Amino acid sequence: MRVASKSGRGPTKPPRRSEPPQHEDAALRASYDPSQYPRPSVAVDVAVITLKGERLHALLVPRSAPPFRGRLALPGSFVRLDESLDAAVQRVLAEKAGLRGVFVEQLYTFGAVERDPRMRVITVAYVALVAEERLAEDEGHRFHPVEIPWEGETGGPVEVAAGELAFDHAGILGKAIQRLRGKLGYTPIGFQLLPDEFTLRDLLRVHEVVLGRPLNKDSFRRRMLASGDLSATGTQEASVDHRPAELYRFARRSAV
Repeated sequence: MRVASKSGRGPTKPPRRSEPPQHEDAALRASYDPSQYPRPSVAVDVAVITLKGERLHALLVPRSAPPFRGRLALPGSFVRLDESLDAAVQRVLAEKAGLRGVFVEQLYTFGAVERDPRMRVITVAYVALVAEERLAEDEGHRFHPVEIPWEGETGGPVEVAAGELAFDHAGILGKAIQRLRGKLGYTPIGFQLLPDEFTLRDLLRVHEVVLGRPLNKDSFRRRMLASGDLSATGTQEASVDHRPAELYRFARRSAV
């Protein structure tokens, strides 16, 4: 942007910003002592969610060491000094969930001062969605049904039958469900909980289970068919004891 000159001689160039000499940065790095300042630890926790039957399930792993020894917790890890947040999440999914190439989205940052009794820990939470068909048999048993004690997008902690979760993970998982409910109506995020090919009945089940309420089948069908998100496969489901329904695919590459 040019600035008009007060002399009336036309626009003049704005003054250039002065950049600090490189030697100042080098001197700062040589003399800077980070131990002078308290530094919290940073972690990532991942709410891995799938749909099994008529319930949402979350991946929970038992803690083998204190604090909260024996309680279930979301898979997570401290972030290493040489990795990004996203890289830490992918490492957690691979090492603790056996998952790669699934839908992942950053959820929220949890930084309550006393959320971890060991020290000051700030965690960046993520939500990962995976279709049940992608789970290996030895992974599936680690998914626990989630009880959601609130309606709509009210939000708050959730519950699992196995008991109280470690740390603030019930609240993190509740925030993940709240996010999922909030985005379901205006993004195709629900397709991440389905296999590659599915029926409209399967898609309706996803929406009803996530939202926690029944939907009008006819209006849902019309809305989905008009959305541009579906691509008909030209085939029908097989080995069913009812009239076979048409199979569809998600027409886009990503729900992000």
